[in-house]
Amino acid sequence: MPKVALATPSTDLKAPAINYLSTISKDAPAGLVVFLVALPLCLGISLASGAPLLAGVITGIVGGILVSWLSGSQLSVSGPAAGLTAIIVSALSTLGSFEAVLTATVLAGILQLVLGFAKAGIIGMYFPSSVIRGMLAAIGLILILKQIPHFLGADSDYFEDMNFLQFNGENTFSAIGAAWRSIQPGSAIIGAVSLFILVAWDSKFVRRLSFVRLVPGALVVVTLSIIMNKLLGLAAPSLQLQFEHLVKLPTISSFSDLVAELNFPDWSFLTRGSTYVVAFTIGIVASLETLLSVEAVDKLDPHKRHTPQNRELLAQGVGNVVSGLIGGLPLTAVIVRSSANINAGGQTKVSAFIHGLLLLGSLLFLAGFLNQIPLSALAAILLIVGFKLTKPALYSSQWRLGWPQFLPFVVTVVAILFTDLLKGVCFGLAVGIFYILKANLESAYYFHDEPSQDTNTVHIKLSEQVTFLNKASIVTTLDQIPYGKHVILDGSDSEYIDYDVLEAIQNFRITAAERDINLEVRNITEVPILGH
Repeated sequence: MPKVALATPSTDLKAPAINYLSTISKDAPAGLVVFLVALPLCLGISLASGAPLLAGVITGIVGGILVSWLSGSQLSVSGPAAGLTAIIVSALSTLGSFEAVLTATVLAGILQLVLGFAKAGIIGMYFPSSVIRGMLAAIGLILILKQIPHFLGADSDYFEDMNFLQFNGENTFSAIGAAWRSIQPGSAIIGAVSLFILVAWDSKFVRRLSFVRLVPGALVVVTLSIIMNKLLGLAAPSLQLQFEHLVKLPTISSFSDLVAELNFPDWSFLTRGSTYVVAFTIGIVASLETLLSVEAVDKLDPHKRHTPQNRELLAQGVGNVVSGLIGGLPLTAVIVRSSANINAGGQTKVSAFIHGLLLLGSLLFLAGFLNQIPLSALAAILLIVGFKLTKPALYSSQWRLGWPQFLPFVVTVVAILFTDLLKGVCFGLAVGIFYILKANLESAYYFHDEPSQDTNTVHIKLSEQVTFLNKASIVTTLDQIPYGKHVILDGSDSEYIDYDVLEAIQNFRITAAERDINLEVRNITEVPILGH
């Protein structure tokens, strides 16, 4: 059978030019929403990592201003990731200083550049759709569960402590129980009003008003939440939210203050082997999280654009080198911020860039204003983002696709919920691979009787590619053939038959006569059997 050469995409082809100004009316509000979501997350990850508070914000700025333009994704947003938090905590313990971790971050970025040039990004194409959808649904559930304590005013937990087992000794569900026992009435009131506004803002009835479509609901919520807190201070001072329930951004009054706050790599750690181990760990985990995130973002993209994975690794590599050089945490493409970007109507990478500019501007000029935003209002925004990721319709649609799609999906959801992102994806991937192998085993051959020729004839026709994975199924089928049958083993359509399968067929040749089976073999090579 002639082999057909498959065309591969040319790396010289350029994507059509995009007029970024034409979508600015949608990208600017979306960038604002992403900024409002990203700011507390950047701060929370810094706290959870044991790093300087400024480090997470610097990472968000690098991800927004630099990586957004280097990336081939139009909607992905990069910044510090919760998935790397435990690695940073461990790295600080191993290396002994944040400056050493910065050195490892630079090295991790260089590793990502090597992976990008080596075209290793193709690994992102091997994650089944059911697992990616499960990851999105799980993140939506986690966002909802993790924001309930902040919604109720229990802010002892870090804002993006996304793992089931938390840094403060609680777990996802015990933290919710503790929050219900210590509700802060002011936070709950502001959170409930904010949630009501966001739901109403997205309703069909309200969206008919033209000015509503021009103003993002998150901006309305943030503004009104500050006003509500001021009014609570006048009407019921005991309900007014204090510092611990508000955004906490370091105040920088001048450029010299900013430089004084920065940390820089300690290059003396290049002589220590442990630095390279940390760098390798950061580089590999950050690359996997990025590839998973951009694959998920592509599925959420209304325009169904495809992100070049190798270019994404290169963009992330440059971002981590720069972030490490100026005192930032390691960065990845982050699904939470990217989802907020898509849900807010972002169209191009301009929205991610604007979010980076706003992070920089807030750091330099707006800290006093932003530090008045209640965390419960931001939690309400994330509750809506979480619900849009894990809508009930997603579960029912996966169910209708059958067990091979539903089981990997639901296993991914549950595993991520009770472990973390990468472990959960691995569990889901294992189940997905099981169904792939099962389908491969079942498609190794076509088995049927041929009554038109002889009621005693069985025709087994092998498929085009027969690998060692098919051996068990073929051996089982041959063993179950009744005595006295006429068997036709047909390899006429096969381009490749693995040696293990050929050996199993050769064993059947030897035993067929003993079972009074008349065996006819077509186009299948005989192989020697050891010991015969």
